[in-house]
Amino acid sequence: MRRAPCDSPARFGLDPDVWRPPSGRGPLDGLRFAAKEVFDMAGHVTRSGNPDWQRTHAPAVADAPAITRLLAAGAELCGRTLSDELAFSLAGENLHFGAPHNPRAPGRVSGGSSSGSAAAVAGGCVDFSLGTDTSGSVRIPASYCGIHGMRPTHGAISTQGVTPLAPSFDTVGWFARDACVLQAVGDVLLPSGKASGIGQMTVLADAWSGATKGVAAALRPAMEKLAGLAGVAVHEVEGLALAEWVRPYRILQSAEVWRSHGDWFLRTSPAMAPEIAARLFAGSQLTAAEIAEAHLRADEVRAVVAAFVSDGGVICLPSAPGVAPPLGVSRLPDDTTRMLVLVQTCIAGLCGLPQVSLPLGEVHGMPVGLGLIAGKGRDRDLLALAVAVEAHRRRISGP
Repeated sequence: MRRAPCDSPARFGLDPDVWRPPSGRGPLDGLRFAAKEVFDMAGHVTRSGNPDWQRTHAPAVADAPAITRLLAAGAELCGRTLSDELAFSLAGENLHFGAPHNPRAPGRVSGGSSSGSAAAVAGGCVDFSLGTDTSGSVRIPASYCGIHGMRPTHGAISTQGVTPLAPSFDTVGWFARDACVLQAVGDVLLPSGKASGIGQMTVLADAWSGATKGVAAALRPAMEKLAGLAGVAVHEVEGLALAEWVRPYRILQSAEVWRSHGDWFLRTSPAMAPEIAARLFAGSQLTAAEIAEAHLRADEVRAVVAAFVSDGGVICLPSAPGVAPPLGVSRLPDDTTRMLVLVQTCIAGLCGLPQVSLPLGEVHGMPVGLGLIAGKGRDRDLLALAVAVEAHRRRISGP
């Protein structure tokens, strides 16, 4: 029998009109989930956060495979969740459909573009939810809403039936309040395998200095406890100039976004938030030389990062540089906040690596997440570590 997911689903960016019962039995029995509105759901137009996208597209003929797998594992789909337009924002404020309520930081954004998916989990509407992560659209909302968020290895989970943004960087990610639920979802969606443990933990000094003092102060103790729990050494690396890594990422992503949506944009002239439209159109202005240079620079970055995550190593950094910004900030023309966020998030995106965000800190009562990046295919190591950290915290704090 269908159950109401929560008292005020729309407040959390959840549309409960799309519903699917479980199609099988399995490890997700009894759990309820929602999916970002970029996932195809049979019989419904995949709105992708924009009314003109909805107007110019036909209803989906099948559910996205990620949804199908979750239903087969016993989970119940309780609705679809609000997204930023075309998933091309990190803010979580949709010009047309509003901003989901952030229950952990009222009056502030829930983070984009998987804003509704994060808010629905944080607000208790569902046990877990699907989002997508290209530039940080799972990791940032997870940090802002104080929940767990997982971006998998690029290509580990099929993006079939998902509106593309930049296919070389797009991933299907997910959120959960409980680390065991986070891991259980991963067991269903990820390729088969086992956790093998982690090795040295690398701290990128630039990533920590790029965060606010409050965030760094809140997460440093958590990072040190985590290293002790895992029994690994901590190695700090300085002088990487992470801000320079953002440029090749933005160029390559922008070029792909234009390839994905440029024709539709020119043909439709959609109503769209000015800052998102400007970012989309910017991809059309890139030269072949700029793109080629960005590819070379990206390969250099990947070689540097590969050394940090070899032999079981992980990179530790704040998931986001600050707490959730106040509502309305994303409408401002200055994109400084976005640039600061990309310094933290472009590493996993550019290198196709898995990253988990753990809700381990607070600044003035607002949550901040600790990010862990592992090597390709080591998603289960991160999920196992999330479970171990949560179990340790519960032992200390008691039932």
